[in-house]
Amino acid sequence: MQYTRQLPVVGSCGFLQPQLTMKLITAIIRPEKLQDVKLALFRIGVSGITLSRVSGHGGERDVVQQYRGDTVVLEFHDKVRLEMACSDSFVTACVDAIANSARTGNVGDGKIFVQPLDEVVRIRTGERDVDALTPINADDTRDAHGDVIDMSRTTELGAVTRKREG
Repeated sequence: MQYTRQLPVVGSCGFLQPQLTMKLITAIIRPEKLQDVKLALFRIGVSGITLSRVSGHGGERDVVQQYRGDTVVLEFHDKVRLEMACSDSFVTACVDAIANSARTGNVGDGKIFVQPLDEVVRIRTGERDVDALTPINADDTRDAHGDVIDMSRTTELGAVTRKREG
């Protein structure tokens, strides 16, 4: 399945050139699948992810419980919302990694939304668009101290275990 579209742009010489477009990928997944999805994304080189705890209602049935003698209907279920911006060349790999690692085969596995992204600015450097979305090689990811981050040892909240080289 193709998620990208090249838009024509007039270059400095007056010729039409393809413009690199970007996408915002938003995934709503089960909380218990977060670790699997995160590891799958790290394996393909994605390291920039925004995570939110959300509640939602989709195809799942309502849960009826007793609370202090009253019947309570839980209409909304806990979910995790992941967001990441990526260049067109990364979209299919990201969507496949999320879908394959989040799938249980049951109602309530979630959804993935792919939306066009008009502009990205890296605040620290001022880089724009695709330059602001530099992919990092997951095999050699380093933290601010220069230590190698072992991506297979991350926790559910994103904390990582460092291993010192030397």
